[in-house]
Amino acid sequence: MLEELESRISQLIIDTLNLEDIEVHEIDPTEPLFGDGLGLDSIDALELGVAIKETFGIKIDPKEERLPEHFVNVRNLAAYVSARRVR
Repeated sequence: MLEELESRISQLIIDTLNLEDIEVHEIDPTEPLFGDGLGLDSIDALELGVAIKETFGIKIDPKEERLPEHFVNVRNLAAYVSARRVR
């Protein structure tokens, strides 16, 4: 289940951020999304947050203290989405 969600989130990252040169299987779920990893920046984080909110119907509180930890990599993001999704 979590693996499927990781794939969906990887595809969402590719689609939302127009990463045309990368495929889902090339995104390691434990690889950092920002900096030396996938190379995303703060603007990408905002776009990704909106896409996740709209796609999965979850509320993302920008004031949540641990929010940056959830966006570290695809695996953390999948766990975050899974915990907050409306079943």
